[in-house]
Amino acid sequence: MFAYISRRISTALLILFGSTFLTYNLAALSGDPLAAWRESTDPKKESIIAELIYTYQLDVPAPARYFIWVKNILGVFVGKADFGFSVEGRIPVINLIADAIPVTLRLVTTATILAIVLGITFGVISAIRQYSRLDYSLTFLSFFLFSLPIFWVAVMLKEYMGIQFNAFLEKPQIDIWVNLGTSAVLAFIITGFVGGTRRKVQIIWAATFVVLAVLLALASATNWFRFPGLGIFGVAVLAALTSIGLTNVLAGLGNKKALWAGLVSVGVGVAFYYPFGVLVNESGNYAILIGFALLMLSMSFFIGYFFSTIDRGPIIRSAMLSGFFVSMFTVGDKFMQAWAPYYTLSDGKPIQTDGTHNLAMVTNDFWVINLDLLTHLILPTTALTLISFAGYLRYSRSSILEVLSMDYIRTARAKGMPEREVILRHALRNSMIPLTTLVAYDIAGIIGGAIITERVFGWRGMGSLANDAITQQDLNLLMGTFSISAFLAVMATLAADLIYSALDPRIRIRK
Repeated sequence: MFAYISRRISTALLILFGSTFLTYNLAALSGDPLAAWRESTDPKKESIIAELIYTYQLDVPAPARYFIWVKNILGVFVGKADFGFSVEGRIPVINLIADAIPVTLRLVTTATILAIVLGITFGVISAIRQYSRLDYSLTFLSFFLFSLPIFWVAVMLKEYMGIQFNAFLEKPQIDIWVNLGTSAVLAFIITGFVGGTRRKVQIIWAATFVVLAVLLALASATNWFRFPGLGIFGVAVLAALTSIGLTNVLAGLGNKKALWAGLVSVGVGVAFYYPFGVLVNESGNYAILIGFALLMLSMSFFIGYFFSTIDRGPIIRSAMLSGFFVSMFTVGDKFMQAWAPYYTLSDGKPIQTDGTHNLAMVTNDFWVINLDLLTHLILPTTALTLISFAGYLRYSRSSILEVLSMDYIRTARAKGMPEREVILRHALRNSMIPLTTLVAYDIAGIIGGAIITERVFGWRGMGSLANDAITQQDLNLLMGTFSISAFLAVMATLAADLIYSALDPRIRIRK
């Protein structure tokens, strides 16, 4: 294993050297960074050009300059990495990257994780329900989203999820016909996840339609969209329904121990609702939130362990996921309670369409500050998630369909193993192998940023830096962003190869 990893790292270093060498020289030879100054009528033109030539060593041939650049960045091993200075403002490139990486991580990490989780989940469901109404619907949705250009999606989201929704909040009353139409569409979508006879599906659709119509009518009558909240009752109901759904997927409702473990975890979480609210109040902090989540996970683990005797895995997972979601609903309720003051502080435009935070908003309320960050994340994260989700859905569906046709799956079914265990314990794990490379590259690409999305929504992340470097012929800035992205990409291939052997013991790494 050590020899294998050493060889792969050596190969990765060679690839990095080759790619950065080619990029540096091609970029250096593609244009003249002094062209604008050469045509300038500024009387100090000559002195400025001479200073730029000296500062950026433009009198040195590009191949030689590359090795000078490499020597400077290798100073990272002694804590003195030097990526040079940008052309615009003569700011150290390392400072620009250090400012951009947190912005990019905040944007792209959320979208990537959501796309992976949702895409794989719905892909598996689509494969299990092959040729059903749900499968056809998800297939149509994936092809539709996959065909959409990201800039168009971003602009539509700004218009309808941002500008139009903010206008709706000025007078959040839902017309009766809009209520009925929305309820009918949502009921149709929810019913798509239900199997059975046509009569059963029709009954479930009707019941869902009535429930949604009543809820929307109540929300409109109580002005809920301006003053949202769940309360302890809403948190308890949502968490209990989520727990039942998770238990059904992970262990089956016939597993009473898993069902009770999940519901008891929900009960414990609901018991912390008021103490948590008193503890955080307006002066909450991230340490309290993380501590609350860890407390719920640890308590849920022991609850699952207490209820289980044999085959503890599904029971403990049901309990821990139930505990996690009840904590998320509790935290979500606190954000909802901060919506009214945030609406006032944002001048009636709570869904932000530009930037990373509201520069004009002045407040010390922890929940309002973080709600502002979240509302700035909603639109760009949704745009990136929708596009990536389509790809993961198609890949995971085809992968699990291929696995389900294999001999060992038929053997497991012939031995009488429940279908849930066949999918979760055998098919799902092996179906992840083809997706490993895709996931690894997407995670590695997080630092690369999203150029178009960042431009549309006014974010200054790594994507915007790369775009500025190209348009301004800023070689140092271009190499700074490229080298980081290239390093993560080659490391992703090594990580994917190692994960292969963990997912499938039949795969052995050659020594």
